[in-house]
Amino acid sequence: MQLSRSAVVFALLVTVCRAAVVTEDGLPILWGSAPSMLSELPQADGVVKPDPFDYLQRMAMYRLMINATDPYMSSMGPAANENPLWGLPLQLGWKLRSGRLVDPTGVSTCGQESFSPVCIATSSWWGCVNYHLSVLPFLAAVEAGVVGDGQAQVEIQVPAEVAAVYCSSNCSSTHPDAMNKWLTFFQSLKTISASEVSDEEKRDQILGLMWSAQLASLDTAASTCADKKALYSGKEVAYSESWLSSAQYVGAAHFSSGLDRSVQFMRPLPSRVLLQTDIPPNIADLSTEENHTLYIFGWMTTANKLLGGSLTLMWQKAMCTSAAREKGRTLLNDLLFNPQFATSSMLSILSEMITKC
Repeated sequence: MQLSRSAVVFALLVTVCRAAVVTEDGLPILWGSAPSMLSELPQADGVVKPDPFDYLQRMAMYRLMINATDPYMSSMGPAANENPLWGLPLQLGWKLRSGRLVDPTGVSTCGQESFSPVCIATSSWWGCVNYHLSVLPFLAAVEAGVVGDGQAQVEIQVPAEVAAVYCSSNCSSTHPDAMNKWLTFFQSLKTISASEVSDEEKRDQILGLMWSAQLASLDTAASTCADKKALYSGKEVAYSESWLSSAQYVGAAHFSSGLDRSVQFMRPLPSRVLLQTDIPPNIADLSTEENHTLYIFGWMTTANKLLGGSLTLMWQKAMCTSAAREKGRTLLNDLLFNPQFATSSMLSILSEMITKC
């Protein structure tokens, strides 16, 4: 069905009243409706053939990975949902509810709540980036024997017309760095969890490997999905770039992305696709928290550009020890949740931290 641009904008705006909904019954959106076993995914001739453009099947990949890795995550904390992979399905749920998985061209109704609510548009930049954060780790988990116990054969179903953008059986050759890092993450879990080091050291090692893999996925997605940005407003493009940049800070600080902590950090994310007329922190139909987060994301991106990329480099250099990374996580918390925090002091704080490395 061909839709007008105005109809697409309306479809993207229907999420406004939801204001940063990232969970249902305390879990990622539609978590309970997603398959929880490989046998529940489409199969043919003994080969599992998931459709990653079906939201529930993409969510199923996360369910399978979290269920399979939970036995190795006791060092992450005493709560039941401390597995750091929880951040990924929560991000996918936010993208669904905020309208970011909708077809931005208006050519189809894919992703629109009234028509195809669990469809992920191949033209969506956000859906494309998430593909590299779901399919790549899932294939690595299968290869490592963490999902499927080394016996499963998996073939990702990708429409022929977009096969050049979305890898299927050839991800290891098209995205070797990301795939190798995800494979290392999954292969290392059993060894780390059984080691004699403290839980704090285990936690830091696991988070370091996971964030290294996530950042590699985002890096390859940034180039692979770049052409899709042209389908969005300049303000949404700017936000997408700052969203990508924020991962460098979060990853370097080894953010512990368990369920509850991730929900806290995702609630202030914008609950709809941004329009060209949106000017944070004064977007009337977004909450104060959403406006503040958009402002901080924009400030960090602008500051980094003005400094020739040195803000990101300083941050990464400052996160040199476990104690420094803990301080970095506190700093991120202040940036996002303390409106009184003086952003101008960030450079001096980082400079002082670097001297202690």
